[in-house]
Amino acid sequence: MFRFLIIATICILCQTYTAAAQQRTATDTVALRAVIYGNDTIPSITLQIFEVVDRLPKRLRKERERWTRLRNAVYVTYPYAVSAGRILKDVNHQLDVLPDKKQRKAYLASKEKELRAEFGNKLENLSMYQGKVLMKLIHRETGENCYEIIKEMKGGFNARVYQTVAFFFGGNLKSEFNAEDDKDIEMIVQEIQLYNRFN
Repeated sequence: MFRFLIIATICILCQTYTAAAQQRTATDTVALRAVIYGNDTIPSITLQIFEVVDRLPKRLRKERERWTRLRNAVYVTYPYAVSAGRILKDVNHQLDVLPDKKQRKAYLASKEKELRAEFGNKLENLSMYQGKVLMKLIHRETGENCYEIIKEMKGGFNARVYQTVAFFFGGNLKSEFNAEDDKDIEMIVQEIQLYNRFN
């Protein structure tokens, strides 16, 4: 008798759970394609196509890292080089108009103060590598290296002082853009011009 009660209780509990499991709501169904295989219905899901590739060889990983670093540096510094070219052209035009040496000096001092306020913090936050790329881009945009520009604007002594400081930090204000050696920079600049329409 006791066994009968246990079996009856288990059967009643199983029927209750089965009944609860069969109740459906609006949120528990997902429409899927299915394939019928014998007596089984198998859901069919199409996954996105993706490629499985091996890791790049070490040589190519190094090249990709070099390219990515250069590309990032050019993207950061190219707008400054374009601005430098435009500003230098305006300054040279204005200096040609001013006949008096005192007026020219006052104009250069005011322009330097204005440029420091606009670009000072941004340029100070550049890495040394970005600074080297910026010097090449300035030469590309203006036709003059940074040493010549400083010499024209601030004098030969200041240019030599800045060159000495740059040398101690691994830079060279006399570095110039060379179309042969700097093909990668030119390709990245053309990419920027294509997408951003810099002139």
